[in-house]
Amino acid sequence: MALCVILISVMLAGCAKPAAPQEPSGPAPSTAPTFKVGIMTGTVSQGEDEYRAAEQMKARYGDRIVHVTYPDNFMQEQETTISQLTGLAADPDVKAIVVCQAVPGTSAAIDKIRESRPDLPIVVVVPHEDVKMMEGKADLMFETNNLERGNTIVQLAKEMGATHFLHYSFPRHMSMELLAQRRAMMEEKCKELGIEFVFVTAPDPMGPDGIPGAQRFILEDVPRQVAQYGKDICVFSTNCGMQEPLIKAALQEGAIFAEQCCPSPTHGYPNALGLDVEGIAGDMPKILEAIEEKVVAEGGAGRFASWPVPINMVFLRAGVELAMQAVEGKIQLNDEAAIKAALEAEAGVSMQLTKYSDEGNFWLAVMDSVIFGK
Repeated sequence: MALCVILISVMLAGCAKPAAPQEPSGPAPSTAPTFKVGIMTGTVSQGEDEYRAAEQMKARYGDRIVHVTYPDNFMQEQETTISQLTGLAADPDVKAIVVCQAVPGTSAAIDKIRESRPDLPIVVVVPHEDVKMMEGKADLMFETNNLERGNTIVQLAKEMGATHFLHYSFPRHMSMELLAQRRAMMEEKCKELGIEFVFVTAPDPMGPDGIPGAQRFILEDVPRQVAQYGKDICVFSTNCGMQEPLIKAALQEGAIFAEQCCPSPTHGYPNALGLDVEGIAGDMPKILEAIEEKVVAEGGAGRFASWPVPINMVFLRAGVELAMQAVEGKIQLNDEAAIKAALEAEAGVSMQLTKYSDEGNFWLAVMDSVIFGK
């Protein structure tokens, strides 16, 4: 999402690089295709990582996976979203549903599904609608713990050698309570670790100069900031459209880039580095290898990082595995140990979970980072 704030909640995790990121193979598929799992994601244009994750599950389980998409214009076409989900539930062979992302219309669809199939397990990833309401409807929910990343990003920057932390944003984002809270957490963590916090107001990409103007500002301002504070400055921005120029400028100037607003190997890095990843779309180990090779060649070893796989990809794949195990009677969907094991199996690295509330089954997660060239 352009604002990078579908929903921001609470969590904590370390930032160690795994020895060698591997493509998670997941559990061995069952030999008896006795039931199906329905998956709804966005299209490639709306959420390529999630779409690719659904393709991976289709490759893993074949006809046991039924994959549909919600419309690109989902805000105006909620009835289509409702129809897609209720259509999955209308198939008696579909014994569980996984939704990623849970765009508006998901709540209404669940209500309709419960009328005829009250016990159908439904896993929700990234709920767009009221969280408290959705907690009472879905059997299991996942989201990134973006707020506590105010601590983990700064901690990672310190480990990468940062003496200064530069936070780019603009008034519209800083008027959003949770983004403002994360900024405050970053500033407090900087004080704790002896890092100087620097805030710079950038042009709003929704302003008169649009995304091109905001990107141009980043390309021009990063050299100024490095000249003033030195190369051991870690740069960060709250906006998705700024990630590509931020990575490019940081690499050119020798600065540090710990994490994107939405951490993923595919967010900003390929275009910033001039990488053609079309032929390896969805293959995170190969994409990570290509990024690392280019970063090291450009002199950025140990100063650039990201998460090893898009978190929503992990959530979707783990959600399918957990739903299958629940249908087979092997686990309950509130089994924390099983949830953690499934997430880590799909991520290939350790993860830490935080429960959103005691009442629900909504889990917030972060994973360890990959530091390229370290």
